[in-house]
Parts: sequence; C-alpha cells; structure tokens
Amino acid sequence: MKLGFLSAILSFMNFEQVIDTASTLGYSCVELACWPQEKASRRYAGVSHLNVAELDDAVANHVKEYCRAKGVEISSLGYYPNNLDEDLDHRAYFHDHLRKVIEASAKLGINMVTTFVGRMQTKSIEENFEEFAKVWPAIVKFAEERGVKIAIENCPMLFSRDQWPGGHNIATSPANWRKMFEIIDSPNFGLNFDPSHFVWMQMDYVKPIYEFKDKIFHIHLKDTRIDYDRLNDVGIMGYPLEYMVAKIPGHGQVDWGRFVSALSEVGFSGCACVEVEDRAFEVSQERILKSLQLSKRYLEQFVI
Repeated sequence: MKLGFLSAILSFMNFEQVIDTASTLGYSCVELACWPQEKASRRYAGVSHLNVAELDDAVANHVKEYCRAKGVEISSLGYYPNNLDEDLDHRAYFHDHLRKVIEASAKLGINMVTTFVGRMQTKSIEENFEEFAKVWPAIVKFAEERGVKIAIENCPMLFSRDQWPGGHNIATSPANWRKMFEIIDSPNFGLNFDPSHFVWMQMDYVKPIYEFKDKIFHIHLKDTRIDYDRLNDVGIMGYPLEYMVAKIPGHGQVDWGRFVSALSEVGFSGCACVEVEDRAFEVSQERILKSLQLSKRYLEQFVI
C-alpha cells in the first residue's frame, strides 16, 4: 500500500511545490487536483495543479521527469464535479473537462481518474439510476479505450442547505454500488473509498471492503468526529455539518487499525491518500503542512 495525499489542500502551491512537499515529508504518492482553471465553486474545488487542457508532450514529459526525480508517484488525477447535474449545460461542461482529465491521465501513464458519479438532487434515486444508465456507460467506454480506470468516491455531497434535498452523488452505499456495477460491469469502473463518510451515516466501513475488494481502486484517508450533543439536538435530519466534523486521521472516530487490516487481508496494494478537510489546520500554511506531517506520522503505524 502506498501512502499519499490529495493535493487540493495545497492550493497555495504549484505542481513542483506539491511534489517537493510530498518528497520532503516522505509521502510516496500524490492525488493531483485537476479542476478547470477557474474560480472555486465550493470549498476545496477549483484547485488545479495540472492544466489538463494544455497538456502537450513537453509538459507531460516535465511532469513525469519531475516526479521520477523526486521519487513521488501520481496516484490519480482528481476532479469531483456533479456529473449528473440537472442543468444540462453545467453537465456538458463537467463532462468535457472530465474527458480531458481522462486523456491526461492516459498521456501521463497514470491511468487513474478519481471523481463523483453525481446526482440530480431533486430527483428520486430510481430516476437517478435511470439517468446514470444513459450517461455513464459512454464515459466509462471513453476511459476503457484509453486504458484508464475511473474510481468513484462515496461522498454524498449532502452537507449543507444548497446541497439538499438529495445531494450531489448517488455512489454512497453498498446497495447503490451494487446497482452501479450491475449497470456498468467494467474492470475500469470502481471505487475511491473514504471510510469517514460511513461514520456519520452510521454505516460499517469495514465489511464492504470484503465484498467490493475487486472494485476498490483508490483510498481516501480522512477521519470524522460526531458531535453527539449537537446530534441529540438536531437529529439525523439536520444538515450533517451541524453534527459532524471532518478531521485528519487519528483525530476522529475511524478505527484505522481495523480499516487497514481489512485492506491488507483482501490484498489491496494501491494508493491511499490523506484528504485534509480539517478546519483546525487551515488557519495558516504552516498548519496545513503540519496536518500532512501529523497524518503521515499517525498512519505509518498501519500503512508502511
């Protein structure tokens, strides 16, 4: 298993600085954020450490050579929009960039893209799967033709008022994963599994590892703490951000020993990347770097 981090937290750095940071801290890989060159639409979105729209041979060679020189692998190119957005113009824009990310991943020999399935947030889950069956096979085929795997994260994107009632991603549970993989049975279509989301949704984050062992392509290492006083006050129907807090690994409620042990038992040998969304470490650039340092120090007792 290779330990890395998602570069989105380092929005103040360029590509070379991100790779230098990974090398200096002793990380072996980086999931490189690849949003379009635009203003962020939400927290952690809009960060781009590689402009895939302008990835010519010279830039691609530079990226590969720089990573090789620093001993850091790019685990995946990450882009997380709502790929089933109800606004078809928005959806077309997202898909156009996603295809560019897929092409860039192939060109760089990374062959992995991490993203969301998306969701029409005002439609039922049944209606969403009907749309998924129309939209996603072509995207997966596009990736297959280029030898690229697509790993879908299980984040519901259902945290705040603007994301209710349904959220922005249907790939949130084993039940929905089964439907996804029944509709698209492809070796290039799998999961980017983040256990922290299962904590606040009151789900077992270890058991699915065994059932979906062949579909887990990539891992996000993020923790979550439940504020039970607030949960008792607002209930599970409250906005999740009212009662849950994203934390760095070891500062929340994920049992990382059980989680990594299960991954080891099923033979997972891919990339596991720390995803920092812990506001306690966002007060300065120094604290952000400290979050990556502390996360690595904690996780090395499990991931070596």
